[in-house]
Amino acid sequence: METAIIREIRPEDNVNVAIAIRQVLIDIGVPKVGTAYADKALDFMYEHYDVPKATYFVVEDQGEIIGCAGIAKLDNFEGNVCELQKMYFLEKARGRGLGGKMMETCLDKAKEYGFEKCYLETMPYMKAAQKLYVKSGFEYIDKPMGDTGHFSCPVWMLKSL
Repeated sequence: METAIIREIRPEDNVNVAIAIRQVLIDIGVPKVGTAYADKALDFMYEHYDVPKATYFVVEDQGEIIGCAGIAKLDNFEGNVCELQKMYFLEKARGRGLGGKMMETCLDKAKEYGFEKCYLETMPYMKAAQKLYVKSGFEYIDKPMGDTGHFSCPVWMLKSL
């Protein structure tokens, strides 16, 4: 029986979300500069997403945060495009179908907000994530959109909503 639930972030989740994200990034060997690891928002995710047309979700399993992802307007971009942001799962969350459920939750919220497209950035070696993105309808594009500050993420994808 699956015991994990997906819910919106709460202020008290900030510390555990930051710990989980940094752990995943360390586990996969992501550079600490030019990626989400260095984002100032990591320690204040509830506040960062407490703005119009933005929501951050967590996967909670028996009181522990084991995954997370958010949706927000794409920074520094003219147009009705959102970004799938900071989607990470601890090892214990993988292989349970939670990525697909989280993706569906985020994309449903993006549609509810009225966004026309969803953009994301990732790393070349994050093959399992890319498989999920393609399965969810994302397509590879040739150049970045907006300016997320993640200059170390050279894979860009886009999906029409």
